[in-house]
Amino acid sequence: MKKEIIKPSILPGFMELLPNEQEKFNDIVNKILNVYEKNGCLDIDTPIIEKANVLLAKTGGETEKQVYSFTKGKNDLTLRFDLTVPFARYVAQHYNELTFPFRRYQLGKVYRGERNQKGRYREFYQCDIDVIGKDKLAIENDAWVISLASKAFKEIKLKDYKFQISNRKILKGILKGLKIENSNEVMMLIDKYDKIGKGKFIEELTFLIGNEKTLYLSDILDIKGSNKEVVESLERLNIKEDYFIEGVNELKKVNEILKVLGVEENEFEINLKIIRGLDYYTGTVFETLLIGNETYGSICSGGRYDNLAENYTDKILPGVGISIGMTRLFFVLKEIGFIENYNVKGKLNYLIIPIGDTLEYCGTVMKSLEKKGYGVTIYFEEDSLKKKMNYANKLGIENVILIGEEEKIKNEVKVKNMTLGKEFVTDYNNL
Repeated sequence: MKKEIIKPSILPGFMELLPNEQEKFNDIVNKILNVYEKNGCLDIDTPIIEKANVLLAKTGGETEKQVYSFTKGKNDLTLRFDLTVPFARYVAQHYNELTFPFRRYQLGKVYRGERNQKGRYREFYQCDIDVIGKDKLAIENDAWVISLASKAFKEIKLKDYKFQISNRKILKGILKGLKIENSNEVMMLIDKYDKIGKGKFIEELTFLIGNEKTLYLSDILDIKGSNKEVVESLERLNIKEDYFIEGVNELKKVNEILKVLGVEENEFEINLKIIRGLDYYTGTVFETLLIGNETYGSICSGGRYDNLAENYTDKILPGVGISIGMTRLFFVLKEIGFIENYNVKGKLNYLIIPIGDTLEYCGTVMKSLEKKGYGVTIYFEEDSLKKKMNYANKLGIENVILIGEEEKIKNEVKVKNMTLGKEFVTDYNNL
């Protein structure tokens, strides 16, 4: 009976990369993590599987529809859908062993059962930094996390991006001043502004709060000008609500501190339509768009939360964080041609090709190069020299060492630089 061959495939919404792409992905990740480490962030990890009642303690119904949940014995379990909520649990659980303000970074896979669509994944890497304080946390930290994302993007040579920054307290104060009771619905609608367009937004907002209030609110959302001019325009509104005043002052401070921390004026702009859908954000919020490729949506986002760990502890733990969806970012960078031109210096410096009975001498050369810190390996297969050289070419190995009987007798090596096409013979100790 003929064996049935199963067609190899993966589920929709999951990403696999070929080795050359994986190498670029890893290089981007490593450069970003290196920035975080050099700026004082500490590495942590949390389990992919969490107790359902812990992970879903603060989330709404929409999140529960997206998570992967299952039962094992008597336990209701859930795959983590982000890294922030597990981090809140982590801080509450290890509170007495941590030093505050606690600055952490984390890279890990998360899972969301979303409808499959281009650039949206069900399994994806998220890369987060958060600062969490004990009882209080200075507003300067809001600017600091954005500045680290700026440094990370510069490290991978990404240029055309812009941070969109706002503060939820501003709109909260405006809506309170307008005596709007269905403020959550209005905030959710503002969050969809760019997706549905101004016309549809005005229509739906009028239905929610009436024509007069709609015109007033839409005029505020459309405030234009430099960051300084936007802040001045908000101050001239002379709204007396405490939330509004606090939000404007915080936005103004973040604007000033960003420049102190080295973020250029052209890297960020105030955008009052930025809300961030997750309800745990309470102050500063931000998203990041690629200039000229805004249709791909945000590649990096986050914000301030007053007390995300309130479901796990009585202690007040305010924080601020920023997250890069690494899998989605890589997809977008591929789409816009960035990855095609992204060069990675290979870790394998030399490929040694034995010709004849020279393997023992090849081993001596390999060990000498390894002691000097080079990446090196030996090609063992009995193939033609042409095939061996083609192998090195395809893998982008810059230097090939050819060792035949003559090189073995003279204690030498023949080196061919694959990039320049040049050969030279030397004592292997000189490499």
